Amino acid sequence: MPPTPTTTPAALHRAAILWPDRVAVIDEQWGEPVRLTWRELADRAGRFAAGLIEAGVEHGDRVAVWAPNSHHWPVAVLGTHCAGAVLVPLNTRYTVSEASDIIARSDAKVVVASGSFAGIDRLAEVTASPIAQGRTVVGIGLDEPVDAPGAVAWDAFVDVPDAAVEDARTRADAVAEDDLSDILFTSGTTGAPKGVLAEHRHTLAGAHAWASNGQLSDDDTYLMVNPYFHTFGYKAGILPALLSGATMIPLAVYSPSAAMRLIERHRVTVFPGAPTIFQTVLDAPDRGAHDLSSLRLVVTGATIVPVVLIERIQSDLGVDTVLTAYGQTETSGFITTCRAGDDDVTVATTCGRAYEGMEVRLSEQGEVLARGAMVMRGYLDDPEATAETIDAGGWLHTGDVGVLDDRGNLTITDRLKDMYICGGFNVYPAEVEQVLARIDGVTEVAVIGVPDERMGEVGKAFVTVAPGTTVTVDEVLAHAREHLANFKVPRSVEFVESLPRNAAGKVLKREL
Repeated sequence: MPPTPTTTPAALHRAAILWPDRVAVIDEQWGEPVRLTWRELADRAGRFAAGLIEAGVEHGDRVAVWAPNSHHWPVAVLGTHCAGAVLVPLNTRYTVSEASDIIARSDAKVVVASGSFAGIDRLAEVTASPIAQGRTVVGIGLDEPVDAPGAVAWDAFVDVPDAAVEDARTRADAVAEDDLSDILFTSGTTGAPKGVLAEHRHTLAGAHAWASNGQLSDDDTYLMVNPYFHTFGYKAGILPALLSGATMIPLAVYSPSAAMRLIERHRVTVFPGAPTIFQTVLDAPDRGAHDLSSLRLVVTGATIVPVVLIERIQSDLGVDTVLTAYGQTETSGFITTCRAGDDDVTVATTCGRAYEGMEVRLSEQGEVLARGAMVMRGYLDDPEATAETIDAGGWLHTGDVGVLDDRGNLTITDRLKDMYICGGFNVYPAEVEQVLARIDGVTEVAVIGVPDERMGEVGKAFVTVAPGTTVTVDEVLAHAREHLANFKVPRSVEFVESLPRNAAGKVLKREL
């Protein structure tokens, strides 16, 4: 087998050689089903690259993509890279003003946007805003063909002469491992998003480590519910599939029923997602009507993971390998992971050990520090923030608090900024959340510190419960008193229908 590539254009070329007729993408969401082999995906990416070059995109220019998961995404990602350009994914939940800010800050030359879908028309928003001025706008037709003045329809954009595709191949061959591959903006749970500069070597080192750890192969079928604009969908989704030959099945709008239908129909083997994804599958009333026995690998993370959820994925879904992992945008999403051979206790209570190519240690304050092959180049146009985050020794300061056991397994106890002080004692909300999540009927918990005249701060718990169940405030507090020291017991409980989250599944505690 050819060596592991260090750029995505090289990885795409390798995939087309190794698995030319294997199915790369299955997309049944938009009327006529789409199936692309790896050879066909490489050809479409080459045509997209040629379209970018004909539009004036130079090596190092930025291309923004604002669209839900579809077969267009792998083409756009790989085509952008084959043109020597830099991908700028846009969160589909952004408002047009938020998207405009990031497009301007990244100086994107091309904007790829989806047309009407689920009542939202991002393409119309782009063409009606200053975003379109001086930029090439490419429209993706999903539910219906696009027809927006000032935009080029996707099919027309990739309708290029074969000679242009050959010329684009020269551009792809010139991409180097230390060229920028993408600028992903942080989720902004504590402030304005920052642009993370990742090189091809960072991105593919992480994708290779993820694929290797999950033992992905061309026999796997991977259901992709994680948004492609996020590291979990892009760098732990599209790119591991590219390196392993696994088949990608994108899903734009998640529902447990839609996911279970796809798992059964296509015998899906790999199904990563945020913890809330698996909670909804486990609680789905129609779960018993679907054959989910093909699943072999579940990977979750993106937030504090309740131990009880891991136990239920293993026992109720019968998945052979359940892994928890930990990462940040600043490390392309990869810092630590459990391994397939780990015992259940390790998987349920830790984020595992450092990925191959990464090191992890704790500061004197208990902050998790990471160094290695996946650490970003820095923040876009922000040397001060870069210097604050990556120290002189190359250690990235994550802002997370954790502990390491004697085998090097990391357990995240909380965010430094989430910690509050109650009566002089440090309280880490994640510890309280883990305890309350084990109450029968409780589905999710978020704990924050609120001002208190006597204690300085006290805990407040926001709790969601399963449909048809009843949990009282007294039951929550009694359970907390039984299992926690007094200063850790929340002083108040509020039941809510759902917790505010960003698109990555992280709870936005600032909105509570």
